[in-house]
Amino acid sequence: MRKYLIKRLLQIIPVLIIISSFVFALVYVAGDPVNLMLPPSASEEDRQVLREALHLDESFIVQYGNFMLDLVQGNFGESYRFNREALPIVLNHLPATLELVAASMVVAIIISIPLGIWSARKKDSFIDIFITGGAGLGKAMPNFWLGIMLILVLAVNNQIFPVSGRGTLSHLVLPAITLGTGVAAEMARLVRSSMLEVLNQDYIRTAESKGLKESIVIYKHAFRNSLIPVVTIMTLQTAYLVGGAVVTETVFSWPGLGQLLVQAVNARDMAIVQATVIVVAVLVIFINLITDLLYRFLDPRIKYS
Repeated sequence: MRKYLIKRLLQIIPVLIIISSFVFALVYVAGDPVNLMLPPSASEEDRQVLREALHLDESFIVQYGNFMLDLVQGNFGESYRFNREALPIVLNHLPATLELVAASMVVAIIISIPLGIWSARKKDSFIDIFITGGAGLGKAMPNFWLGIMLILVLAVNNQIFPVSGRGTLSHLVLPAITLGTGVAAEMARLVRSSMLEVLNQDYIRTAESKGLKESIVIYKHAFRNSLIPVVTIMTLQTAYLVGGAVVTETVFSWPGLGQLLVQAVNARDMAIVQATVIVVAVLVIFINLITDLLYRFLDPRIKYS
C-alpha cells in the first residue's frame, strides 16, 4: 500500500509539469500579454516598461524557466486588478467552490442512488421507464437554463430562496440543485445498470433462496458490490462539477473559483487565470488519488502492486 501511494505521488509530478506547460502557453495563445493588459491608447513607452517588468523581453525558454521556478515556489505573479499575489486570491475563493461541489454531490447522491436502485428493482416497468426517461431529461438540461428557471420559479415569483450570493444555507440550495441535477441523472443510470448486473449473480440468488429479507439482499449484498463503478463515476463527475461550477457560479453570483475565473478572463488577468487552472488541476488529481485508495476499502479483493 505504501509503495503504491509513493508511486502514485511520483506520477503526479510529470502530470503537473505537462499541465503547467499548457497553462504557460495560454499566455501566448491569448496574444501579447502587454496588449491584453493595457488599453489601446497606451503609448509604446508604457508597453515597453510593462514588457520589461513582466520579463517578456526575454526569450521564450528563459520565460518558461522563470515561470516553472516561480511555480515551484507557489508564485504565479501579481494580479493587476487586485495589485496582490494571484495564488492567495484564488485560495480565498476555493472554499466557496468546494462547498458548492460538496453540496451538489450530496444532492446527486440523495437523488440518484434511491432512484437507481428502485429502477433496477422494477426493471422494464412503468417506474423504470419513467426514471430512465427523467434521467435522460436531467442530463440534457443545460445548467444555466435550469438555474435561471429555478431562480424565476423559487426566488423571483415565490421568493422561497435568495436569488444570488453566499452566506446562509438557503443561498446554497438552488446552486446545488442546479449543479447536482446533471450528475444525479448520470449516476442514476449507472446505479441502475450496476445493480442489474449484481442482481443476476449467483450469490444474490442464493441469498434470496435462503429467505433473507429483500432489503438485506438489496442494500447489504447487492448495493455494496455495485459501488465500485459508482465511485468511479462519482470521481469523474466531481471533476465535471468543478468545471460546471464556472457557469453555475456565474448565474448565481456565487463567489467561487468559477466566478473568479470568468471575471479574470473578461479582465484579461492572466495571473489569476493561470493560478486558478493549476489549483483546479491539483484538486482533480488528488480526488482521483483518493478514489483509487477507496477501491481497496470497498472491495478487499483489490490488491495494490
